This record gives sequence, C-alpha cells and structure tokens, in this order.
Amino acid sequence: MTKLTKKAKTLATAVNREKLYGVDEAIALAKANATAKFDETIEVAMNLGVDPRHADQMVRGVVTLPKGTGKTVRVGVFARGAKAEEAKAAGADVVGAEDLMELVQGGTIEFDRCIATPDMMGVVGRLGKILGPKGLMPNPKLGTVTMNVTEAVKAAKGGQVEYRVEKAGIIHSGIGKASFAAEDLRANFDALVDAIVKAKPSGAKGKYVKKIAISSTMGAGIKIDTAEVAGA
Repeated sequence: MTKLTKKAKTLATAVNREKLYGVDEAIALAKANATAKFDETIEVAMNLGVDPRHADQMVRGVVTLPKGTGKTVRVGVFARGAKAEEAKAAGADVVGAEDLMELVQGGTIEFDRCIATPDMMGVVGRLGKILGPKGLMPNPKLGTVTMNVTEAVKAAKGGQVEYRVEKAGIIHSGIGKASFAAEDLRANFDALVDAIVKAKPSGAKGKYVKKIAISSTMGAGIKIDTAEVAGA
C-alpha cells in the first residue's frame, strides 16, 4: 500500500470530499492549498450532461478571462505580406507561411496558439495530423481563421482560453494563478462558466452542468454547489 507523504495527508484532510462548497469558499480553499514552490494554476473541471460523440452535443468555444490567465502565451500566425507584418506588429511570436509549415513538419512548434488568414488554410491543412492532436489547428468558429489578425493575436495574448469537452463529458480549464486575488479568480470563474452554460448544445438533454470542481495544480479537488451557478 502506498504511503501518503505528510503534505499529501495535510491536503487530504483540508478538504471535505463530501461537502459542496460555495464558489468563493472553494476559491479561498484552493488558494490556501496551493503550497508548492511554484505559482500553481487554479483549475476548474466541469462534468456536463452531454455525449460529445454526437455532433449535436459537442461543447467547444473560446472565452476571454477578464483578469487574464497569468501565463505567457506564444502565438504563431500563418500569413503573408501585409497580414504577416500586421501579425508581427500585434505581437505574434512566430509568423510565416511555407517556411513556418516546414518548421512545424520538422517538429519545431514554438507557439501555444495558432492563427491563420483564410488564404493560408491550404498550407495549414497539410499540418492537420500534427496540429490537430495538440489542439492547435486554426478554426474559423474559434476566431483563429481570420483576416483580423491584430484582434486575434491580442485576444490570444490577453487572456483568451479555448475550452472543449472531452470524451467523458468533462471540460478542464485554468482560470488564473494561485497568486491572483480571490476576486480576480472569481471573475474569471464566472466568465468561463457563463460561456460554457451559454454554449449548451441543442442536443443536450436533462441536467446540463452535473458537477463542478476546483483545485490548484497540486491540490485536492473541491466540489462546488452547482446551485450557485446560474443556468446550471
């Protein structure tokens, strides 16, 4: 039988696994449990009443967290000419066309978000097997295939996060760092949950938001009372 470390025992006893916490209380507890030597991410997990194997029950989108993510996001842009220059001016970290495609094909991916102008999708399409599994494939529904590269780059740099339901009907997303003020984490939590609630697919039947939990990277999961969440 695996022995729990002293720290693991402390974390296990700090959270009542049977209790449903209020959002503010859960955030405060998650912050208090974030005792690692690095600035832990505060994460939200939502269990939705959907079956993503059916196209009409897929939940996917983007939301801008009003208080940012606390992370430095590297943005790659596939564009040519004036649009490439526009992307560089907006702060994109990597900009290119066929040259960038060749780098990615060679295994060099120096970006966390990928944006492309519509005319570049013929080039980007060749990278589907590489970018797709990493969740980096540009998508017009997510605003990452666009002619407005300035707005897209600034959104990606300024706290925009993508959410996508997994096979088990669960969405995971960070809402900031443990060093954030509790009220900032609450603002980000509300923005994320509101976006997911509004994204309820037409094919979803019964209770949509089944469970919500919050935790820090190394902390225990804290169950939240979904009755506090509007529209859940």
